[in-house]
Amino acid sequence: MTKEITASGLSLRTAVAMLVFSLAFTALMAGSYLLTRDRIAKSAEAEKLLLIDQILPRSTYNNALLSDVKTLPATQEIGLDQGGNVWRARMDGKPAALVIEAAAPDGYSGRIELVVAVSATGEVLGARVTQHRETPGLGDYIDPRKDKNKAKPWISQFEHRGAELPASAWTVKKDGGQFDYATGATISARAVTRAVGRVAAYAAANRESLFR
Repeated sequence: MTKEITASGLSLRTAVAMLVFSLAFTALMAGSYLLTRDRIAKSAEAEKLLLIDQILPRSTYNNALLSDVKTLPATQEIGLDQGGNVWRARMDGKPAALVIEAAAPDGYSGRIELVVAVSATGEVLGARVTQHRETPGLGDYIDPRKDKNKAKPWISQFEHRGAELPASAWTVKKDGGQFDYATGATISARAVTRAVGRVAAYAAANRESLFR
């Protein structure tokens, strides 16, 4: 009987100790989250702004860009199967530019995600690939970080091209379009070029609703 009582007491003490440990661990994790949440959020915002800075100079707008965002539903016109974001740049409250998330579904190794800045007048201000799986050393020149031409990366050729270009022009020269590509890596360039053209057309067709 005494042994049973002793074993029961031991089990109870073990259970209490585990409960106390669990509560302490949970409190510690919650405290760590609260302490680091704002820092992580600010870091993510800073990284996002650094990317946007590459395609949209801060001198072109004076609003809080990351707070002025419109969430799109699935938008097949620009390759967004599950929706995406549009950041609205404004100068003194007036429309200045749109920074639009988009994707090219037809890269050599699959989906290529990108972000494109388009001015309020329909001019492409810049584009950047944000995620891809194109062949290293061959098709990855679509990302300026991998492009060997640092002075004039391949993707910079979209800058200052307008929505007035016909859809047929938004492809590589091999297909009768107006844009260059690297020999032996046509598919990657074709996919990104056409995607940027679709974004330009989408921005022009939906300008009013996107800024509203």
